[in-house]
Amino acid sequence: MTSNPRIRASDEDRGRTAATLGEHYAAGRLTLEEFQERLDRAYAATTLGELRELLADLPVRDLGQFPALPGGKPPLPQWRAPGPPQIPVSGSAPALRSTWPFWLAISLGVFVIWLFSGATGGPWFLWIALPLVFLMVRRRTRR
Repeated sequence: MTSNPRIRASDEDRGRTAATLGEHYAAGRLTLEEFQERLDRAYAATTLGELRELLADLPVRDLGQFPALPGGKPPLPQWRAPGPPQIPVSGSAPALRSTWPFWLAISLGVFVIWLFSGATGGPWFLWIALPLVFLMVRRRTRR
Protein backbone atom coordinates (compact mmCIF):
# COMPACT_ATOMS: atom_id res chain seq x y z
CA MET A 1 0.00 0.00 0.00
CA THR A 2 1.11 3.53 -0.62
CA SER A 3 1.98 5.90 2.22
CA ASN A 4 -0.61 8.61 1.42
CA PRO A 5 -3.72 7.90 3.54
CA ARG A 6 -5.97 10.04 1.32
CA ILE A 7 -5.59 7.80 -1.74
CA ARG A 8 -8.82 6.06 -2.62
CA ALA A 9 -9.03 2.37 -1.71
CA SER A 10 -9.74 -0.29 -4.32
CA ASP A 11 -11.96 -3.34 -3.93
CA GLU A 12 -8.77 -5.40 -3.69
CA ASP A 13 -7.51 -3.22 -0.81
CA ARG A 14 -10.83 -3.67 1.01
CA GLY A 15 -10.71 -7.42 0.40
CA ARG A 16 -7.18 -7.73 1.76
CA THR A 17 -8.14 -5.70 4.82
CA ALA A 18 -11.21 -7.88 5.39
CA ALA A 19 -9.05 -11.01 5.06
CA THR A 20 -6.56 -9.58 7.57
CA LEU A 21 -9.38 -8.82 9.99
CA GLY A 22 -10.58 -12.39 9.54
CA GLU A 23 -7.13 -13.69 10.43
CA HIS A 24 -7.05 -11.55 13.57
CA TYR A 25 -10.56 -12.68 14.51
CA ALA A 26 -9.54 -16.32 14.02
CA ALA A 27 -6.49 -15.70 16.22
CA GLY A 28 -8.74 -14.37 18.99
CA ARG A 29 -7.63 -10.75 18.86
CA LEU A 30 -11.13 -9.48 18.01
CA THR A 31 -14.52 -10.33 19.42
CA LEU A 32 -17.33 -11.20 17.04
CA GLU A 33 -18.90 -7.76 17.51
CA GLU A 34 -15.60 -5.97 16.88
CA PHE A 35 -14.93 -8.11 13.82
CA GLN A 36 -18.38 -7.47 12.33
CA GLU A 37 -18.14 -3.72 12.98
CA ARG A 38 -14.68 -3.47 11.45
CA LEU A 39 -15.70 -5.62 8.51
CA ASP A 40 -18.64 -3.31 7.78
CA ARG A 41 -16.35 -0.30 8.04
CA ALA A 42 -13.76 -1.97 5.79
CA TYR A 43 -16.24 -2.50 2.97
CA ALA A 44 -17.54 1.07 3.40
CA ALA A 45 -14.04 2.63 3.45
CA THR A 46 -13.14 5.00 0.64
CA THR A 47 -9.48 5.76 1.46
CA LEU A 48 -6.43 3.77 2.47
CA GLY A 49 -6.24 5.79 5.68
CA GLU A 50 -9.66 4.50 6.75
CA LEU A 51 -8.48 0.95 6.14
CA ARG A 52 -5.31 1.52 8.15
CA GLU A 53 -7.34 2.83 11.10
CA LEU A 54 -9.14 -0.51 11.27
CA LEU A 55 -5.83 -2.32 11.70
CA ALA A 56 -4.02 0.28 13.84
CA ASP A 57 -4.33 -1.61 17.15
CA LEU A 58 -3.54 -5.03 15.65
CA PRO A 59 -0.11 -6.58 15.00
CA VAL A 60 1.38 -5.49 11.69
CA ARG A 61 0.91 -7.90 8.82
CA ASP A 62 1.73 -7.58 5.17
CA LEU A 63 -1.65 -7.07 3.49
CA GLY A 64 -0.20 -8.28 0.21
CA GLN A 65 0.14 -11.83 1.50
CA PHE A 66 -3.66 -12.27 1.69
CA PRO A 67 -5.00 -12.45 -1.86
CA ALA A 68 -8.49 -11.08 -2.30
CA LEU A 69 -11.10 -12.86 -4.37
CA PRO A 70 -12.53 -11.13 -7.45
CA GLY A 71 -15.08 -8.55 -6.42
CA GLY A 72 -13.19 -7.60 -3.26
CA LYS A 73 -14.62 -10.38 -1.10
CA PRO A 74 -12.30 -12.02 1.44
CA PRO A 75 -11.57 -15.72 1.09
CA LEU A 76 -13.81 -17.89 3.24
CA PRO A 77 -12.26 -20.19 5.83
CA GLN A 78 -12.20 -23.87 5.07
CA TRP A 79 -14.92 -25.42 7.21
CA ARG A 80 -14.83 -28.99 5.95
CA ALA A 81 -12.16 -31.52 6.76
CA PRO A 82 -9.60 -32.29 4.06
CA GLY A 83 -10.18 -35.27 1.82
CA PRO A 84 -13.08 -36.45 -0.27
CA PRO A 85 -16.59 -35.94 1.12
CA GLN A 86 -18.07 -38.96 2.84
CA ILE A 87 -21.54 -39.61 1.42
CA PRO A 88 -23.43 -42.45 3.07
CA VAL A 89 -24.84 -45.11 0.81
CA SER A 90 -28.63 -44.91 0.88
CA GLY A 91 -29.00 -48.59 1.76
CA SER A 92 -26.73 -48.26 4.74
CA ALA A 93 -27.99 -47.94 8.28
CA PRO A 94 -26.74 -44.35 8.84
CA ALA A 95 -28.55 -43.14 5.71
CA LEU A 96 -31.80 -44.75 6.84
CA ARG A 97 -31.44 -43.41 10.35
CA SER A 98 -31.13 -39.88 9.03
CA THR A 99 -33.79 -40.08 6.30
CA TRP A 100 -36.79 -41.59 8.06
CA PRO A 101 -36.81 -39.15 10.99
CA PHE A 102 -36.81 -36.34 8.42
CA TRP A 103 -39.85 -37.84 6.70
CA LEU A 104 -41.60 -38.43 10.02
CA ALA A 105 -41.00 -34.86 11.18
CA ILE A 106 -42.27 -33.37 7.92
CA SER A 107 -45.29 -35.68 7.80
CA LEU A 108 -46.26 -35.07 11.42
CA GLY A 109 -45.81 -31.33 10.98
CA VAL A 110 -48.09 -31.26 7.95
CA PHE A 111 -50.59 -33.54 9.69
CA VAL A 112 -50.73 -31.21 12.73
CA ILE A 113 -51.26 -28.21 10.44
CA TRP A 114 -54.09 -30.12 8.75
CA LEU A 115 -55.66 -30.91 12.13
CA PHE A 116 -55.43 -27.31 13.36
CA SER A 117 -56.87 -26.00 10.13
CA GLY A 118 -60.08 -27.87 10.87
CA ALA A 119 -59.30 -31.13 9.03
CA THR A 120 -61.33 -29.93 6.09
CA GLY A 121 -60.76 -30.30 2.40
CA GLY A 122 -59.85 -33.94 2.57
CA PRO A 123 -56.57 -35.43 3.74
CA TRP A 124 -54.34 -33.07 1.73
CA PHE A 125 -51.38 -33.82 4.01
CA LEU A 126 -51.06 -37.14 2.19
CA TRP A 127 -50.11 -35.22 -0.97
CA ILE A 128 -46.91 -34.30 0.85
CA ALA A 129 -46.20 -37.40 2.94
CA LEU A 130 -46.74 -40.06 0.25
CA PRO A 131 -44.56 -38.49 -2.48
CA LEU A 132 -41.79 -38.12 0.09
CA VAL A 133 -42.01 -41.83 0.92
CA PHE A 134 -42.03 -42.64 -2.78
CA LEU A 135 -38.89 -40.56 -3.37
CA MET A 136 -37.10 -42.10 -0.39
CA VAL A 137 -37.91 -45.68 -1.43
CA ARG A 138 -37.00 -44.96 -5.03
CA ARG A 139 -33.68 -43.47 -3.97
CA ARG A 140 -32.95 -46.49 -1.77
CA THR A 141 -33.72 -49.02 -4.50
CA ARG A 142 -31.73 -47.17 -7.18
CA ARG A 143 -28.44 -47.62 -5.31
